[in-house]
Amino acid sequence: MVRRSALLSGSLVTAAFALVAAGFGAMGAAAAPADAGGHAQHHAVAMEPPPGEWVPVDEPVAGIPPLENPPFAEHREFQANCSVSHTAPDDPIVYPGQPGASHDHTFMGNDTTDAHSTVESLAGGATSCKVPADLSAYWMPTMYNGDEEVRPIGDQVIYYKSGIRDQTTVRPFPTGLRYVVGSPMQSEEEFIEATVQGWECGDSYDNSDIPAQCPAGSQLNVRFQAPSCWDGRHLDSPDHQAHMAYPVVENGADVCPAGHPVAVPMIEFKMAFPVDGDMSEVRLASGAGYSFHYDFFNAWDEATLARMVEHCINGGLQCDARGYDQFHPEAGAALNEDYELP
Repeated sequence: MVRRSALLSGSLVTAAFALVAAGFGAMGAAAAPADAGGHAQHHAVAMEPPPGEWVPVDEPVAGIPPLENPPFAEHREFQANCSVSHTAPDDPIVYPGQPGASHDHTFMGNDTTDAHSTVESLAGGATSCKVPADLSAYWMPTMYNGDEEVRPIGDQVIYYKSGIRDQTTVRPFPTGLRYVVGSPMQSEEEFIEATVQGWECGDSYDNSDIPAQCPAGSQLNVRFQAPSCWDGRHLDSPDHQAHMAYPVVENGADVCPAGHPVAVPMIEFKMAFPVDGDMSEVRLASGAGYSFHYDFFNAWDEATLARMVEHCINGGLQCDARGYDQFHPEAGAALNEDYELP
């Protein structure tokens, strides 16, 4: 069963970032505080983030009314397989134009992502994702074991799914859409509501925080789902969340709420960190395990994303990064062997 969190209110998110800034702003970017064990916490918040703004689209987009009896599909998804490109104390959504103002982040996808990233700069970058046309930027708080950075190794799985019952009405993201999923100041309950199995390693599941021990040879995993309903009018909002919402249940089916009528792909991070054994010094740059959150800045080639959404999500398939469903080989693949449009 898919869990979903209620959307955090704008005031809560703004207050959360303000609290982080108030706690660390006086220290500046070069003086990170130490935890009880004397380890630097790797926070580098230099000032309170300025208020964001509503970023309107050129033309409003209307949602597609769902069918009364949509075709059933157990799976309606594709993967974006992306590796880590770099880490930096930057956040081009929350702290645009302010390098070093954020806690440290681990970046995947577009290799140019920094505090100054824009739609135009991302379009000129390269990507660590398998699909060359996915120039989107994905980032999350950096993990540390003591003072040592822990980076996920190899391709990480970023799912693009249908968050609603009628997958045929899901539309591609508009270019430039960006948002923050979760908050560094969210509670354990808010974190666990938006995750699939919380933090997990070995046979330990549904943990709201990082487990104290993980079996030797295991890895630490987390899965976190984003809202998948868009207001159709804004690419961003002052709290970087208000233009997005999670689906609601009406007449027994997941649908988009009236204020956010446009169904877009539901992004789900499935991250695997190579750390095991004693986990007592494992933490995130943003704090405890339940402070995990992530950011998305869409810069896909529009035609490629549209093809993947149509073939895999609308088509009710369980696709890999090529848009190929091994259980339905007759459907073919959306992309060629070079992961490009044929």
